[in-house]
Amino acid sequence: MAQGKPRLVIVGSGWAGFYISQHIDLSIYSPIIISPRRTSAYTPLLASAATGLFNFYLAEDSVRSKSRSLVKFIKANVLDVDFSSKSVHCAPAFEEDEVLSRQEFTVDYDILILAPGCEPNTFNTPGIRKQLFDLLEKASLPNVSDQHARDLLHIAIVGGGPTGIEITAELSDLCKSEIADLYPDVAKFMTISIYDVAKNILSAYDTKLHDYATQRLVDRGIDVATGTVIEEVGRDYLTIKGRGRNVSLVEKLDVLLNDKGLKRIQTDDRLRVFIYQSTPEGEKPTSIHPNVYALGDAADITHASLPTTAEVAVQKAKYLHDGVIAGKGPDHPGWTGQAAWLAWRSGSLMWNRNWRSRFAIVLTWALNKVFGSEIAKI
Repeated sequence: MAQGKPRLVIVGSGWAGFYISQHIDLSIYSPIIISPRRTSAYTPLLASAATGLFNFYLAEDSVRSKSRSLVKFIKANVLDVDFSSKSVHCAPAFEEDEVLSRQEFTVDYDILILAPGCEPNTFNTPGIRKQLFDLLEKASLPNVSDQHARDLLHIAIVGGGPTGIEITAELSDLCKSEIADLYPDVAKFMTISIYDVAKNILSAYDTKLHDYATQRLVDRGIDVATGTVIEEVGRDYLTIKGRGRNVSLVEKLDVLLNDKGLKRIQTDDRLRVFIYQSTPEGEKPTSIHPNVYALGDAADITHASLPTTAEVAVQKAKYLHDGVIAGKGPDHPGWTGQAAWLAWRSGSLMWNRNWRSRFAIVLTWALNKVFGSEIAKI
């Protein structure tokens, strides 16, 4: 224990880990965050930032806080956990310094919270390139044919999860507004396709939601190509299983793999991490690790898999912090139309954790309304 207080070690600085670090009672616990990233990204805001609705610095927050300086931060990767000695084995997260990155160390804990998140699964697909506005300029050249312009301005988004759908909608709005005004001669050639290996976009959600989202995208003229497998990403093409090279690649922003082949930390409904043992029927949970919890994208409640979203991570963090899961009840009918749009936009404010950034977002919205988005800076 540190100064008589239990040492609470949090692995990961994403939605779940960061929430707990900002709300834990510092008079009772001595928290330590271990993460390779010194900022926490507001993932629901990234799509808006990517399309120029506001600056990227408003879509992230520093793990270190002047008002909570007692929260210790260690920029490192956790390599292993020794549950018997209650310690985590770490390596400094400084890839540019090979000597330092090999100087491993251990951190003791009294309570361990595992919230490392997970990496997007690209299925080992080779290639990936981002080049939207350069292609708009190329398509605007006087010696470029209409067909070549169409090939250049086909925006392909791989991944039909929440981030993929949001960036698709934001890009559609961008094409119909600023791009139509700034590139009037070639804006008509822009098309958007979204690809997903699952049968439906937003496959982790209920049928009503993904049917509604699909119809809304189709109404916008967006090609929704579900059940497709991207085999290769070339310099200016995608190879789709069964189709060959047929589209030009502009953006690849999200590949969301829920529980398809991605191994997760299994917990009980109180977020306690299971200890598994071999049985004649295979690996089965037999007990739990004392004072070890897991949440966020890297953890699943056994037999109750939930979507890998910011909302779920925060709800689990709130439950772990104070025992109460926030949010609407399961019988809430949901929102559609203008109400859904207002709820989504207001979310850009509520996801942000400080009033300075919220004010800056509102101010940026007002400036965009009057002067247009700063897409030249994207």
